Amino acid sequence: MEVALILLVIAVIFIIRSVKVVPQQNAWVIERLGKYHATLTPGLNFLVPFVDRLAYKHSLKEIPLDVPSQVCITKDNTQLTVDGILYFQVTDAMRASYGASNFIVAITQLAQTTLRSVIGRMELDRTFEERGIINSSVVQALDEAALNWGVKVLRYEIKDLTPPAVILHAMQAQITAEREKRALIAASEGRRQEQINIATGAREAAIARSEGEKQAEINKAQGTAAAITAVAEATAEAICRIAAAIQMPGGDQAVQLKVAEKAVDAYAQLAQKNNTMIVPGNMSEVSGLIATAMALIKQVPPRQ
Repeated sequence: MEVALILLVIAVIFIIRSVKVVPQQNAWVIERLGKYHATLTPGLNFLVPFVDRLAYKHSLKEIPLDVPSQVCITKDNTQLTVDGILYFQVTDAMRASYGASNFIVAITQLAQTTLRSVIGRMELDRTFEERGIINSSVVQALDEAALNWGVKVLRYEIKDLTPPAVILHAMQAQITAEREKRALIAASEGRRQEQINIATGAREAAIARSEGEKQAEINKAQGTAAAITAVAEATAEAICRIAAAIQMPGGDQAVQLKVAEKAVDAYAQLAQKNNTMIVPGNMSEVSGLIATAMALIKQVPPRQ
């Protein structure tokens, strides 16, 4: 009975050591007599008990690795605290087992040294603007070295860039000054545009006013010309009628009468408007004018 129990225990141990079930997205490395023998794939696998040994277990999933923060010095000698996260995946279980004693530590150290080297070639302002370039540079350097470790570096992301407090204060002051500068520029541009608008409005108003004055002068000149034309036409018409009337019977006598009347009126006006009495040098001229006017009046036939 005891022998059967011992045989049963030995059989169970053999089964346990010879049968291995590998989960999905995993790879197990088997050594035979201390030497690499095979890599077990997901599913049911059989080993030789006491000869084959399960040496390493690797997950083939994408693994995030937190890279510890470190102090980097930029090209302009500014200290910068940087931390990030690295994503990698085991692609070759055998190399991951024997390529490095600890590939996770190797990747972490290489990421830190590469990051210091990349940031050391940049000035402080560029480190904030070109995170994508820093990330891609770290990934490229790690991926080349990690090929011997059976690891594929997928991406690297900087989580935080922290300059010293003095630099932060100076950057904040610079940002404030830049904003104030933009505000002053915007205000000056507004005043400049306002002055331009005012000048443009004044110029357009002056042009409109001069155009109005010009049109008024033109209208006035046209009105004066029309009035002069009308007076000239009326005067010409009157002269024509007078000339025609003179040619008619009694025209000469009418002209002489009109002249006598004008002469008498002229003397009368002079007597009314001046304190000094003006007497003609030859009184016979006045009496002659009056006699002539009376004779002409008598000769004019009465109207029917």
